[in-house]
Amino acid sequence: MWEAGRYAGRRRRLVRRVLTSVPGGGADENDSRLWHVTLSVSGKPVPLGEVRRALEQLAHDHPFLLTSRYADDHAEIRYWEEARDLHDAAAVALRLWGEHRSTAKLPPWEIVGLEVIDRATYHQRVAEGYGPPPAHPVGVHPY
Repeated sequence: MWEAGRYAGRRRRLVRRVLTSVPGGGADENDSRLWHVTLSVSGKPVPLGEVRRALEQLAHDHPFLLTSRYADDHAEIRYWEEARDLHDAAAVALRLWGEHRSTAKLPPWEIVGLEVIDRATYHQRVAEGYGPPPAHPVGVHPY
């Protein structure tokens, strides 16, 4: 499973830049942890081809995205975020859709759900069979 892998340096620089913009931010990279993020968005229906193209562009621009599922009126994005704490991981996640709406030509949907859990909780849930299933296959897929 991908968990920081080859994009770790890029993610650390991004997280460090974001954290220094948050009051009280600027965590030492050694203090950062991995958080599993699930971001849910929805809104008025958009042609499926446009949704897929937009999510693929977002994944291309930000290769830390693990997987996306979509329909014509909603989508779910799952990925690992490296951050000092849950607050920082959630802040980055809540900005993701809005900040990249124009560059990736994302639908004008709103965020309707956010789950941020630490790595241990994610793996515990999966092992017990009640958590989000492992994100396979990686990529952008219809529901």
